[in-house]
Amino acid sequence: MEDKIEAFKQMVEKSNKIVFFGGAGVSTESGIPDFRSKDGLYNQKYKYPPEMILSHTFFIRYTEEFYKFYKEKMNSLKYEPNITHFKLAELEAEGKLDAVITQNIDGLHQKAGSKKVYELHGSVLRNYCMKCGKFYDAEYVFGSDGVPTCECGGIIKPDVVLYEEGLDNDTISGAIEKIANADLLIVGGTSLTVQPASSLINYFRGDNLVLINKDSTLYDSKADLVINESLGKVFEKI
Repeated sequence: MEDKIEAFKQMVEKSNKIVFFGGAGVSTESGIPDFRSKDGLYNQKYKYPPEMILSHTFFIRYTEEFYKFYKEKMNSLKYEPNITHFKLAELEAEGKLDAVITQNIDGLHQKAGSKKVYELHGSVLRNYCMKCGKFYDAEYVFGSDGVPTCECGGIIKPDVVLYEEGLDNDTISGAIEKIANADLLIVGGTSLTVQPASSLINYFRGDNLVLINKDSTLYDSKADLVINESLGKVFEKI
C-alpha cells in the first residue's frame, strides 16, 4: 500500500492539470452518511423508501413529508470538511488542480476553500422559490417550520437533482471539458455505479487515471493505479 501511495504522490507532483472526481466517500469521513453502504440511508427503514422520497414526483405530491426527511437527513450545515477536502483546496491554490467534480450536495468542498467545483447533483446551499425564483440559503430552509415558503407565498425547492430530474447541462459540459483536458484524473470515494455521472470519466484522455476507494469498482481495470484505502489516509500523505 505504501508503494501505491508513493506512486500516487509522484503522479500528483508531475501533474499540472489535475481533476478530482468524487462521491459519497469523500464526505463520509466528515460524518455524513452515504446512501448505498450497509449503514447508508437506502438501507434504513422509513415510512417511504428514500429513493421514493427523493424523487420529483414525491416532492410535488407530498412536499411536507419530503421536507421531514430532507431536514433530518440532508442537513450538512453541522459538518466540517476533512483532510481530503482541505488537500484538494490546497492543490487548487497551488495551481495544480484544475477542478473538483462532485456527486455530493453538501458544499464541503467550498467550505474547505475550493473555488472550481462542479456539483453534478446540485447543492443544499442553494434553494429557490418555485413561483418567483427568489434565492434562499440553507439556513433559512433547514431552520423553517414545515414546508419553507417564499415571501410571495411560493414553495421553496432545494437546488438538488432529485430522481426523475435531469442533470444541469452547463455543469455536465463544464465537467466533461475539465476531464477531457486533465493530465491526471483522481476518482475517489465512489463506486461509480450512479449514471450518468460515472460515465463522465470515459472522456479522460490524459496520462494517469487513479481510483481511490475502499472497495473495487467496475472501472478498476481501466485505471493506471488503484488504491483500496480510505481517502483520508491517502491524502494525508500528499
